[in-house]
Order: sequence, then C-alpha cells, then structure tokens
Amino acid sequence: MKKSLLLGLFAMALSSSAFAFHCPADMKKIDDAMAKNPMLTAEQMAEVKKLRADGEAMHKAGKHQESVDTLAKAMKILKIDM
Repeated sequence: MKKSLLLGLFAMALSSSAFAFHCPADMKKIDDAMAKNPMLTAEQMAEVKKLRADGEAMHKAGKHQESVDTLAKAMKILKIDM
C-alpha cells in the first residue's frame, strides 16, 4: 500500500513539474515570430534577442519561473499571445 502510494506521489510530482513550465514552447513562439521579420525598431529587436537568450540560459540553469517571466517580456514586445 505504501509503495503504491509513494509511486503515485512520485509520478504526480514528475508530471506536474514537466507541465508547470513552458519555456521551450515560449522560445519556439519567439523564434517563429522573429523568422517572420516583425516590424520592430533596432532597439526592440536587440531587446527581444537579449531576452530570448537570457530566457534560454535561465531555462538551462533550472530557473524556470525566471525563464518564463523573461520570455514573456520578449513575447510582449512581439505582441505574441501568451
């Protein structure tokens, strides 16, 4: 009984963390929008590229909430629905 309960809790913990953050999906949205040559100023373009790179670095470092927040700033500049 304990073993199946622990196994179930472990599976829930893994699945919730896997779905909790969507950094890779946000990065793809940004990349797709950038590939369409959006009408941005040079400053906006530089900011989006910096935020995208920072978001990916944070994701790789395991700082997923910070990554999501950073990528959201880039998506806002690009006017991507979140």
